[in-house]
Amino acid sequence: MHPDLVLLSARLLDPATGTFLPQTALAAAHGEIVALGDDREIRALAGPAATVVDLRGAVVTPGLVDSHLHPVSGAERTRGVDLSGCTDLAGVRAALAGAAGELAPGAWLRGWGLDPNTFGDQPVAAASIGAVLDGVPALLDLFDGHSQLAGARALELAGVDGPRSFEQSAEIVCDADGRPTGLLLEDAACEVVESVAPKATKDEIRAATAEVLRRMAATGLTGGHAMDAVGDSLDIYRELEESGELGLRLRVAPWSQPGADEQAVAALIALQGRGGALWQVAGVKMFMDGTIDNGTAWLEQPDCHGQSTHAFWPEPEAYTRVVAQLHAAGVPTATHAIGDAAVRHVLDSVEKARAFSAYAEKSDDVRHRVEHIETVPDDTVRRFAGLGVTASMQPTHCCEYTRADHTDNWSRRLGEERAARAFRCRDLWDAGVRVVLGSDWPIAPFPPLGVMAGARHRRPGDLSLPPHGPEQALTPLQALQGYTVNPAWVAGDEARAGRIALGHRADLTVFADNPLAVPDSDLAALPVLLTVLAGRPTHRAASLS
Repeated sequence: MHPDLVLLSARLLDPATGTFLPQTALAAAHGEIVALGDDREIRALAGPAATVVDLRGAVVTPGLVDSHLHPVSGAERTRGVDLSGCTDLAGVRAALAGAAGELAPGAWLRGWGLDPNTFGDQPVAAASIGAVLDGVPALLDLFDGHSQLAGARALELAGVDGPRSFEQSAEIVCDADGRPTGLLLEDAACEVVESVAPKATKDEIRAATAEVLRRMAATGLTGGHAMDAVGDSLDIYRELEESGELGLRLRVAPWSQPGADEQAVAALIALQGRGGALWQVAGVKMFMDGTIDNGTAWLEQPDCHGQSTHAFWPEPEAYTRVVAQLHAAGVPTATHAIGDAAVRHVLDSVEKARAFSAYAEKSDDVRHRVEHIETVPDDTVRRFAGLGVTASMQPTHCCEYTRADHTDNWSRRLGEERAARAFRCRDLWDAGVRVVLGSDWPIAPFPPLGVMAGARHRRPGDLSLPPHGPEQALTPLQALQGYTVNPAWVAGDEARAGRIALGHRADLTVFADNPLAVPDSDLAALPVLLTVLAGRPTHRAASLS
């Protein structure tokens, strides 16, 4: 046996227990861990072609996995001016003016990451931004990924001059006189304007995706659960793997949208298993509602504007039938469900699928999950564990877009009672639910240490501000498990991933210090020294050269 990679003088951390293994070195060959031992015996295995790295006491964990991200669509979506750092309309206007000044005549102004909180008490409308958009075809993505803001010229080019009806829950928002405000809610409405906007080429998107994956690897990520398969994304993953540029191991869940008939669902079932060595279609992504921020979530009671009263599927029972069809075929679902009514309906649907499916004797093998779960009551929390449904949470959504004093848009819409049960990571964990963590990039930044830090301290970037729901904070070990052993379980990979063990994948992340011992406030800045995917370094800090 001649290993491809040998790591020496390491502290090997077991995320299942939070303790260090007795061994100090490991060897990997053909993408797997093939030997664990002391430095002397593992060094002796290294042939002349092996990569040997002396870690000098650094801490090795199983490779970190982001359980909810969008690599290809995110690479495309993040074209244009980054508005995610803007905290008020003055900042938004300045950023857009700078970008508009560099545009060629007739070119579109694109932006992303626009936070509705920047509008303060003004409506989320093109008019609130002001003259900077005059005459410029502008299309801006709001941070939630479920809404856009189009300027007057963009609406004109798209022929949008009033409201329209859509099969899914979507809306071209109009004022009292029926004139579009520029706000577009959900994909069907956004696509009306997107359809006339310039598109990036496949080559441009592929190059941008490769660069994003390189940056993700540099933060310690070795894998991700990609929650879409839109456009050319599957071909892009294949091409990136063939060229050696696929920097993460990806589990891909294509979408099933409202209106999907049995034939469409059968096509999704047939797609399962397609992939390569580092990527595979596994599961189906669905939507039960939109977002609280723009009034398209599905709540038991309306928000303060009388909104968020409807499901994304106009006929929720049609969603239930699709879940049953997928479950019967052994296909796990990952459903976007933010509001309490949406989460309840997803759990009801899984319960029915488990009870009545022809696949019922193997129901435990189908590992369904719910994405986001932003506000739910106690009885819903308790149901997850009994149904074996995984809770997929994004702690930085709470940290960055809500406030402890509930003065943010999300909290104001919900009111005190529902805002007080925000992102119940700890309650779900303590109820025996498997919780996986992620970023939902490009909705929030992807560095995993930042997400784990947010799960631990529940504070925004300004750590002097109070936490939102400190009782929902995870422990350091739980946060690490949310990026290691739990993602492996929900993917059905617990026998070969999520641990440092013989025969497990050589997907590894190396830190300068023990992430379990680093203070919450310092965790995001902990240096990542080495990232290894299938035994191949995808990131190596200069200090290890």
